[in-house]
Amino acid sequence: MAPPPGPPGPGPRSKRIRGGWALEAAGMVLALYPVYGWIRDLVGVSRADAFRNAQQIIDWQERLGIYHERTIQDWFLPYPWFIGFWNVFYGSIQFAAPVVTLVALYHFDQGRYVRWRNTFLLILVVALVGFWFYPLMPPRLLPSSFGFVDTRLTYFTIGKPVPHSQETGAIYAAMPSLHIAWAAWAVFALWPLLRPYWARALLVSYPVLMLFAIVVTANHYFLDAVGAWVVLAVAYALACWRDWWPWRTKERAPPRSAMIGP
Repeated sequence: MAPPPGPPGPGPRSKRIRGGWALEAAGMVLALYPVYGWIRDLVGVSRADAFRNAQQIIDWQERLGIYHERTIQDWFLPYPWFIGFWNVFYGSIQFAAPVVTLVALYHFDQGRYVRWRNTFLLILVVALVGFWFYPLMPPRLLPSSFGFVDTRLTYFTIGKPVPHSQETGAIYAAMPSLHIAWAAWAVFALWPLLRPYWARALLVSYPVLMLFAIVVTANHYFLDAVGAWVVLAVAYALACWRDWWPWRTKERAPPRSAMIGP
């Protein structure tokens, strides 16, 4: 007589490392970003090329009627506390938002977690290609005749500002804007998890506020945001092509609600 069947074996969730969400979040943001910065510093760029490309971007924006970055900055420069807030926003939120997004997906939507994690990684890779082939001088580094102010040097900010003379070639990595790419990435990744209208409204406001931050602090042009959307689209398309990923998952994890016992 065959023995009675034992209890069902552990499901996909039980195979995950305890506290794995913390390890993944730390690896994706705290460890990966310094590596990305190191690689970006290795990309040799010419100041002359970066300046020429900046003039090209300005020319394109003038033809499109969207070259208003200097006007927007001029409106708010008389308010130091306001500029200081956006300096802090620009310098901090890009680290917090990916961590929150990855942790939320890991806990509440494991079926989509791998795809959006891979998209996050590929955004960095595709952006590096853009920085290499199209170095771009941000508005804050243009000659004074262009009228922009480097708000990091004259207003409150996070950390110690680096004088322009001590900056490396990495400062010419303005196209695309990673701040915008990550903000849009967070919106698409978190949208299905949020039900209340007010929560979704706050989520959608994030990339809008980030667009204002990159402009008012003279870190990017409007077309840098367009480039960010292109990078996000390319990265997502590559992430969807999962067969060649060495860590791809064969089975989608069941919904969280399906694993909650009576």
